[in-house]
Parts: sequence; C-alpha cells; structure tokens
Amino acid sequence: MRRWLWGALGALLLSAVIVAGAVVLSWFAQQRLAAEQAETTQLISELAALSDVSAALSTESDLDVFRYEAMGSDFAWEPVIGQVQASLPAGVTLTGFDLITGGIPQTDDPTAELGLVGSLTLASPNAIDIGQTVRSVRGLEIVWDADGRLLSTDQQLSGVYTYQLEVAFNQTIYSGDYAEGDE
Repeated sequence: MRRWLWGALGALLLSAVIVAGAVVLSWFAQQRLAAEQAETTQLISELAALSDVSAALSTESDLDVFRYEAMGSDFAWEPVIGQVQASLPAGVTLTGFDLITGGIPQTDDPTAELGLVGSLTLASPNAIDIGQTVRSVRGLEIVWDADGRLLSTDQQLSGVYTYQLEVAFNQTIYSGDYAEGDE
C-alpha cells in the first residue's frame, strides 16, 4: 500500500507539474498574443494616417485617366490644314471644314486608326480636276481616305466654284501630348 501511496503521490505531483507547465505556456502565449495585437493596432493606425495619401494618389490616377480620355485625340490644327492646303492645286483655297474627332488611340499604329472625319470645303475661281485633287489629298500621309462629293457654283459670286471633299484623317495627326504614362 505504501508503494501505491507513493505512486499516487508521484502521479499527483507529475499532474501538478504538467498543469503548471501548461499554465506557464498559456501565460507566455497570451503575452505574445497581446504584443502581436498591440503591433497590429499600431500598424492599423499608421495605415489610417496614410489614407489621405492613398486617396490623393487614387484621385491623381483617376484624373490622369480622365485627362487621357478627354485629351487623347488632341491635335494641332496648323500642320493638318497646312498639309491639306499644300496638296491643293494653285488657286484653290480651303474655305471651310466640318470635322469630328475620332476616338483615343487604341493600338500602337496610328495609321491604322481613324482620327478626324468630315468634309472640307474648297473654292476656286476656275474649274479644277476634282479627281486629281482628291488623289492629291489621298496621297497625304495623314489622310486615311478622301472622296469628292459636291461641285457647285456661287450664284452671287460669278466664277467661284465650290467643291466639297469627304475626308478621313488617321491618328498620326494626334499630338500625343496627353498619351497614357506621360507626366
């Protein structure tokens, strides 16, 4: 019975040591958890302090996209009009235009995409070979397509011939000033 008593006492002591060890491990785990939670709270507060910066960066990105979409088809009139006028026969003047801008660039090849589309009004004191004039305009690097549409004479101004050309320019006329990625 004495052995049995020592065995029970040893088992009880061993159980107490195991329980005490578990309590100590639990206490260390709680301390570590509290430290990690404190660090998490600190990091969250630091992130919250940066939310204004994040919002500003997001707004800047949105504005860049808006600028690109709004101004992506920006071009300079002077070179376009200058090239068209240079291709016209002597005595013919560009007196008007009705053009609509195309979309923003979608590919890396600006010659494959439509830029301006509409009509050009030409005036001449003499009748001209409209076919040759159209071919001359079509030959411009900036022109996608051109076609003669209308010929009329002005009743009030004798000797003035008016021609209307339908023309489509490619996107090589775009300035690229507002292309994506530019600052």
